[in-house]
Amino acid sequence: MRVPETAPGARILAFGDYQPARIVTNDELAKTVDTNDAWIRSRVGIAERRIAGDDEGIVELGVHAGGKALAGSGLAPDDIDLVVLATCSAESPMPGHSAAVAHRLGISAPGAFDLNAGCAGFCYALAAASDAVRAGSARNALVIGSEKMSQWIDWTDRSTCIIFADGAGAAVVAASDAPGIGPVVWGSAGDGFDKIIIDDRRSFIRQEGQAVFRWATTAIAPVALEACERAGVTPDDLAAIVPHQANLRIVKAIARTMKATNAVVADDIVHSGNTSGASIPLALSHMIERGDVPSGAPALLVGFGAGLAYAAQVIQIP
Repeated sequence: MRVPETAPGARILAFGDYQPARIVTNDELAKTVDTNDAWIRSRVGIAERRIAGDDEGIVELGVHAGGKALAGSGLAPDDIDLVVLATCSAESPMPGHSAAVAHRLGISAPGAFDLNAGCAGFCYALAAASDAVRAGSARNALVIGSEKMSQWIDWTDRSTCIIFADGAGAAVVAASDAPGIGPVVWGSAGDGFDKIIIDDRRSFIRQEGQAVFRWATTAIAPVALEACERAGVTPDDLAAIVPHQANLRIVKAIARTMKATNAVVADDIVHSGNTSGASIPLALSHMIERGDVPSGAPALLVGFGAGLAYAAQVIQIP
């Protein structure tokens, strides 16, 4: 049995993002549910969100974001031999969507699988791709978080319709002489798996907001700090903290507990809403495009949500 050639590390070459054109403001939602702009901003920090059209599904969103990441990486489609798609909002559970995304992008016969770890999905997918590249199971990987949460929302339910949105983010992972993706710290609190749930194919998403808020604001910062420790960096070394964009109050609480005084903290939720497994790459891609974070600096990614699954790792910003 031959042992595959391994790589010392893996790094991200480029990010990509995509959001639907339609913007839904708080004032628009207030016309159909009992809410208003001030209430939504005070509770979750959202001003507006993007909602996909009928012609935009998980595949279409993922193709746009994945294509942008691939173009930015300088690699050709034939250079990619693994595609991992993180999603928890697919309308159909079978077949998976990753192979269709790969085909649409011109990637020939890659390993392809979907992954569902809820809002932590991108961090789980990134860890799987990084491990595959370092182990020699793949040369280059495309990792995508693509979500169409709007198709699972009851638009008369104020507790969910103000929060969730649609979009996709992606990253290209390649072998590296030095580690550019730190060890993942992941886990789950299965006793709370039903705190964010879709009961069956005829149901909408529902959540116990206060229970999730308490869990996220107490359990996640220690995970983030452990990811920094495993990567050999301190919170003060971080140029950016990119938590899952669940709720602006949760995002700020995690950053405050970490005491990372030099880091820019992602607040993409204000204009993008909660895009579940897409929110982390979407937010960081926007930060890179705006020039908010320097290339080569360390950034902390922290995913958490349905499951209750969580994952965190430090990466080098491409």
